[in-house]
Amino acid sequence: MGELEYKVVVGLEIHVHLCTKSKMFCGCAVEFGQKPNSRVCPVCLGMPGVLPVMNKQALEYAVLAALALNCEIAEFTKWDRKSYYYPDLPKNYQISQYDLPLSSNGFIEIPLEKGQTKRIGIIRAHLEEDAGKNLHPAGNFSQVDLNRTGTPLLEIVTEPDMNSAAEVRALAIELQRMVRYLGVSEADMQKGHMRFEPNVNLIITRDGQEYKTPIVEVKNLNSFRALEKSVEYEAQRQLDEFLQTGITMETGGKSTRGWDDEREVTVLQREKEEAHDYRYFPDPDLVPVELTGQWLDDIKSCLCEMPIKRQIRYVNEYKLSDYDAGVLTAERSTADFFEGSIDAGGEPKRVCNLLTQVGLKLANERQCSVSDLGITPTEFAQIAKDVENGLISATGANKAIELKTQNPDKSFKVIYEENNLIQKSDAGELEAIVDKILAENSKAVDDVKSGGKKSKKAMGFLLGQVMQKTKGQANPKVVSQILTKKLG
Repeated sequence: MGELEYKVVVGLEIHVHLCTKSKMFCGCAVEFGQKPNSRVCPVCLGMPGVLPVMNKQALEYAVLAALALNCEIAEFTKWDRKSYYYPDLPKNYQISQYDLPLSSNGFIEIPLEKGQTKRIGIIRAHLEEDAGKNLHPAGNFSQVDLNRTGTPLLEIVTEPDMNSAAEVRALAIELQRMVRYLGVSEADMQKGHMRFEPNVNLIITRDGQEYKTPIVEVKNLNSFRALEKSVEYEAQRQLDEFLQTGITMETGGKSTRGWDDEREVTVLQREKEEAHDYRYFPDPDLVPVELTGQWLDDIKSCLCEMPIKRQIRYVNEYKLSDYDAGVLTAERSTADFFEGSIDAGGEPKRVCNLLTQVGLKLANERQCSVSDLGITPTEFAQIAKDVENGLISATGANKAIELKTQNPDKSFKVIYEENNLIQKSDAGELEAIVDKILAENSKAVDDVKSGGKKSKKAMGFLLGQVMQKTKGQANPKVVSQILTKKLG
């Protein structure tokens, strides 16, 4: 057997629930976790003679997401019926978009290692309605909950530009950040707001000959972990199958597989349908959508800076680490708060440290955003300045922030005074304390003066003694300067 090399090739289909108040073609409320079949009406149940009406907000959200994905937006788009029978599809067809999607030819940047990015092509992003949900309780029967039927769904289809499970995961995370930034979806995967379907195959080179394995679509993955694991598993499974049977695109067709989360394997579901199997045709009950220049401009005005662009800017402009910049830009409200504090005069790295180490920790504990902790960006900038100026220590600042969230009406100044957080920086007062410590610790003094290995350790010991004596209220910077001056 000759030498063998292979490359993983993955394209991704992503379904994103848009967070409109009502469904795509009827007035039923979109609400997660309600009593089964309690958010339905004759339209989404597919009763005879009913007529759908398009949700304008859903279309605007879809266009906004497509703009963020750098897509070309169609001025004219129509609705199509995609016919198939399934228990959770009461009409026996889904209203979707086939040959005239609302957008196409875009791209998204995904982060790679060491601050680099990779551009992944977007073939199309189109709007459709979701199906219901099949429930499989214990027993030999299934149940159908149609509350989800008709929920506005944005389907995004990428080019097969990803070459590893890690890249697929990075794209999914970036897309989640993006739709949350835009406010078009909560993208909560536990609630099924975001589902992934990777299309995986291999390009194998053996003895100078190239072979492609048949494409496998893994259906309905709703976690980053399942997405990454299924792509890893499927790549290995296809390689093993090729080595055993020599199967290629010419000898085997496309297939659909499910993911068994417990066993961490993909399981064959069915051979893949082609487009003609769905008998697409224009929906006779819905008028096409014509997007005027003014309407498109109104939607464009809602665009914001995308998270990955913001992350790269924070590294370049504020000299933050890529990790810190990623943490700050994970949620739009956190990034807005950070920038508000910078605009109010806070030093970027200091604000970043206080925000990532204290602010976000408290926000996570209280399950709210940083802006809901009861501290304004201006107040946050002030405490950062107070640490920079030596008025309080970094530890004192952490304590003050926590106390401020419990007493939002109190100013930081009052909190400092009430809790003895103000550092002693009076050189005269501190000098007297330093002299006393030096007199009591002659051995440490000799070790510092000897300039040997022990010198640094002894200096740290003396500084610690002064801090202990002042109950941590001495300004370490000032104490260090006094010690250095006195001990040469």
